[in-house]
Amino acid sequence: MFVGEDLVGNIRVDQMMTTKAHSGQTVAVVLPTYCEAENIENLIRDLNGLKLNLLITVIDDSSPDGTVKIVKKIQKEYDNVVLFVRPKKLGLGTAIIDAFRLVLSFKNQPDHIVTMDADYSHNPQDIPNLIQAAKLGYDLVIGSRYCEGGKIVGWHRIRWLISRFANFIASAVVRIKIHDCTSGLRCYSKRYVTTVLPNLHSQTYEIQIETVKQAQLQGFRVKEIPITFVNRKRGKSKLTRAEFQGFLSYVLNQLHTNVDFSRTARTQHLGKN
Repeated sequence: MFVGEDLVGNIRVDQMMTTKAHSGQTVAVVLPTYCEAENIENLIRDLNGLKLNLLITVIDDSSPDGTVKIVKKIQKEYDNVVLFVRPKKLGLGTAIIDAFRLVLSFKNQPDHIVTMDADYSHNPQDIPNLIQAAKLGYDLVIGSRYCEGGKIVGWHRIRWLISRFANFIASAVVRIKIHDCTSGLRCYSKRYVTTVLPNLHSQTYEIQIETVKQAQLQGFRVKEIPITFVNRKRGKSKLTRAEFQGFLSYVLNQLHTNVDFSRTARTQHLGKN
């Protein structure tokens, strides 16, 4: 049993965590899941097929489709799969934050933490490239759809335009030259996670921008590498209208904060002259 925190309600809750072993792995792969019964078994097998000595950490929000049952079954075959079941659907941001806390709670902590979608929109074969870049000294490596060489397969033009606009605004918020601030395929160093974890408060998809912003604020090195993002082929998208509205609200609030900060700094500068 692992005692976690329900960030939505700010209360302590008991959350089930099952594992056979969690020592010796140098990279943890975090898979936030909700209704991924169609994908999770094959994905875990593909990840283990990379031969990278991974700690595969599934953070499930009590999926009603049997995702948990499938993961428990595959745990009997692999000793590097951790299952962390939360009481309800609490949002991507809280899932990643809980995953960071969980991984750092282990006696033998991995050197790097990779986050990715569990629906095959992210290719497991890109993980070695993320890790290789991280080992060169980068604390946050982003699998980018929009840097040179990056691609998207299967998106409608309107969705692509919305995503590009969101990333344009996010880059302005973060004040860093990143093409893809909202990509979910990433590799974080343990040093980064340990440092910024107390400052992460996102509930949903804004976690992707908040983590980039924290890297910029605290001087961590960030790098993008190109990936091909493929629209999910099985299962349904988990992004709800409320979550998208929350994401936009966060971005606009941060943009407004940046404008106010710039005005204050300019006024103070003029007052000195």
